[in-house]
Amino acid sequence: MTSPAAPAGAPIGHAEIRTILIGVVLAMLLGALDQTIVVTALPTIGRDLGNAESLSWVVTAYLVTSTSVTPLYGKLSDIHGRRVTLMAAISIFLVGSVACALSPSIYWLIGARAFQGLGGGALISLGQTIIGDVVAPRERGRYQAYFAAVFTTSSIAGPVLGGLFAEYLHWSLIFWINLPLGVAAYVMTSRVLRLLPRHEHPHTLDLVGAGLMLAATVSLLLALTWGGSAFPWDSAEIAGLFAASVLGWILFSLRLVKAREPFIPLSVLANSVVRNGVIAMFFAIGSLVGLSVFMPLYFEAVLGLTAATSGVALIALMGGAVTGATISGRVMVHFT
Repeated sequence: MTSPAAPAGAPIGHAEIRTILIGVVLAMLLGALDQTIVVTALPTIGRDLGNAESLSWVVTAYLVTSTSVTPLYGKLSDIHGRRVTLMAAISIFLVGSVACALSPSIYWLIGARAFQGLGGGALISLGQTIIGDVVAPRERGRYQAYFAAVFTTSSIAGPVLGGLFAEYLHWSLIFWINLPLGVAAYVMTSRVLRLLPRHEHPHTLDLVGAGLMLAATVSLLLALTWGGSAFPWDSAEIAGLFAASVLGWILFSLRLVKAREPFIPLSVLANSVVRNGVIAMFFAIGSLVGLSVFMPLYFEAVLGLTAATSGVALIALMGGAVTGATISGRVMVHFT
């Protein structure tokens, strides 16, 4: 017979914290690795599935859906508890990974990546929230090294692994590898997270705001993707997509002002540090994602490098990003 689980809210010992930490770090590694391991396999995926023009959507679909649901997961975890929310997110992510690995076409893969992003949007943000629940504020700095290790590992090892899998094995392995990591994270955190105290707060999920942002973003991306290729830039189709995007952003802005609990609380932008950080991240992440997607295509299609060599060549970019993030973090702490 197994001993009964400790009641929720019971004191959490160092052993339980260590188990939670390992499980949460694995979950965060899933989310971080999935954003980098795909990029060097994109040319191989395009050749295999026969549609190189839509390859950027393999990355974009994941980022759009994961970004759209990330704020919702915070409220869901307050309503239903951290454990239930994280378990659901990991399950969605793993189902999406299987669907990606079995993709028979590029459009199936794009749809599966969008579904995968619905779970991936919680893995990093909710992991940090859980650590905040179990670790005292004065001790949280000690655990930042684990988070830094996760992002350093995923940024540098991800492109290399993706290139090796694509060249020597099969690109689907970049999604199959999520299963053992995800199952381990699920098992390790499932029981121990029952010990977390419940901080239930009534919330209203702003699904309308999330939907408006998603619709506005997708309309804009479709216009930029199809303009000049599928349709002329001055065609009614492209003009309609741009108009839909503008309308979507206007309605989204009004929703942020009018909603009782908006999708993104505007009050957080009153802090100049947060506001300037968001602006800087907009340009930095936009540049990094664009380079991460198209540099492997350039390496392989123009320079003739193999997928594995392309992954190694991308280390300079990813290593520079990690170094820059580390330095900028210290600079911000010093000057703010």
